[in-house]
Amino acid sequence: MTLLGKIEYPSDLRKLDENQLPDVCEQLRRDIVDELSVNPGHLASSLGVVELTVALHYVFDTPNDRIVWDVGHQAYGHKILTGRRELFYTNRKLHGIMPFPSPKESEYDTFTCGHASNSISAALGMAVATKAKGVHRHVVAVIGDGAMSGGLAFEGLNNVSQQPNDMLIILNDNNMSIDRSVGGMKQYLLGLNTNETYNALKFKVSRWMHSRGYLEDDRRKGLIRLSNALKSAISHQQNIFEGLDIRYFGPFDGHNVKELVRILKQLKGMSGPKLLHLHTVKGKGYEPAEKSATIWHAPGKFDVDTGERIVKDTTGQPPRFQDVFGETLLELARQNQRIVGVTPAMPTGCSMNIMMDEMPDRTFDVGIAEGHAVTFSGGMAKEGMIPFCNIYSAFSQRSYDNVIHDVAILNLPVVLCLDRAGLVGEDGPTHHGAFDIASLRPVPNMTICSPYDEHELRRMMYTAQKNGKGPFVIRYPRGNGYLSDWRCKLEEITVGTGRRLKDGSDLAVLTLGPIGHNAAEAIAELEKEQPGRTIAHYDMRFVKPLDEKLLKEVAERYGTVVTVEDGVRNGGFGSAVLEWLSDHGYNTKVTRLGLPDTFVEHGKVEELQHIVGIDKEGIKKALK
Repeated sequence: MTLLGKIEYPSDLRKLDENQLPDVCEQLRRDIVDELSVNPGHLASSLGVVELTVALHYVFDTPNDRIVWDVGHQAYGHKILTGRRELFYTNRKLHGIMPFPSPKESEYDTFTCGHASNSISAALGMAVATKAKGVHRHVVAVIGDGAMSGGLAFEGLNNVSQQPNDMLIILNDNNMSIDRSVGGMKQYLLGLNTNETYNALKFKVSRWMHSRGYLEDDRRKGLIRLSNALKSAISHQQNIFEGLDIRYFGPFDGHNVKELVRILKQLKGMSGPKLLHLHTVKGKGYEPAEKSATIWHAPGKFDVDTGERIVKDTTGQPPRFQDVFGETLLELARQNQRIVGVTPAMPTGCSMNIMMDEMPDRTFDVGIAEGHAVTFSGGMAKEGMIPFCNIYSAFSQRSYDNVIHDVAILNLPVVLCLDRAGLVGEDGPTHHGAFDIASLRPVPNMTICSPYDEHELRRMMYTAQKNGKGPFVIRYPRGNGYLSDWRCKLEEITVGTGRRLKDGSDLAVLTLGPIGHNAAEAIAELEKEQPGRTIAHYDMRFVKPLDEKLLKEVAERYGTVVTVEDGVRNGGFGSAVLEWLSDHGYNTKVTRLGLPDTFVEHGKVEELQHIVGIDKEGIKKALK
């Protein structure tokens, strides 16, 4: 058996000699590459932390000691070492291993970590609680330099030295998030260097002072300040972490597993908050991933030996909604000099890189900072620009206050493009764009719409920059659209108007967005199966404002209405229709189809749509 084959849990890993750990790392890295070549997932991130993962579980007594991962992209090695190797082939599949660490799945997974920047705050809470309860437990937060750009990470850092804790923060610095890291923190970390002699001396002095009790409470803080002042004077370099009273060690090579074990053992017994800075390479150990980390972040299937990605032939297929957005944004920006693009660390993910390549001075990647992206857009809108701020729907939840306080109250013309709206598939509940309609619909001054297809997306984007009357939300899904001839003429749509796609006499189906295609297929099949029955279909386009003329027509013609949406039923599009009918005295029977009042698991989009009843079969069942 290989060494990895003998490890079911970290307790087995800790039985090995330190000299065996490099072989464990090599085997673990190969295991990840082999599995992800046939069962796609987040590859490059997990390869970059193999040595760190092994060292953490070797030194710390997990699961009693807590390891809090920031963004679970890098946690595949962690999963394999914590009892899930035999099930790892089910990763991201329906009813299989969850796409990101979750305490619901394993006691080794200490916290939810699908979104970036929460590890320091969560770990601090655990560390403070541990100390208050008198429990002996180590708490470690692992955060990347990309996630360190998020506001929550700074809030956590600011609070770390003010609370009683002995936590260890590990900064995994690879100069990457999905795309290249951006911002002042990136530049700071690039210039933050400490020589090996200084590191060795600092460790010796720290251990000696710890043994004498000099690193406790107020004396520790005073000594940190003294150390920081001396280091600054000698090296002419300031350290932001030590300025926050957090002892800083590094940077060190994050791929030397034996050295990592030595360092972690030394830091393990030190009191007070500490930060260990590691330099790693995203995609480490697999050459194609090292060379193109962005592409190999989640590459899909590939040939392990040749490094050739197995990409489906998309010739003649409709483009992805995100690519239509990117191309249309550039087209509009060429016509309107006031248009600018803003994205929180997802230029390739949302296809804003298309405009960025041609107009770098009019596109802004602000890092993993969704709230800042919105307020920054609001500031530009206040000065006459028209920002298209593109955020994944699930991540936009982090900017809710900014949308209300910094955009809606002033009625600023910010165009919020919510990519990946609705069910997103294998990334699961942390990434489903389920709540945008229900959360944004009550906000005054808000216009909210969703395109039926690519032509409608282009028209809505054109309308948004012509409208200029306040915040304008366009939500659209992940994946391919429906039209090969997507580049239609740009035309304005009257805000708050829907359209009747098909007439009928028995009942009416009201849909919002691309989920209407499922409804259209269901109606067509049902009418074939039940000759003589006819069903009307309305594409409402806007959930706010609703097309009241169209709703009046529906209410007066039909006694039964079915609404379909790719978002939560509670407070969503169907609820808006019900409210309007009730407010205007209609007793129309309404059946609402959408996502239930539960968090939907991970799986293929079509599988999840079937489970929640908004696929063709689910809609047919409701219509019957």
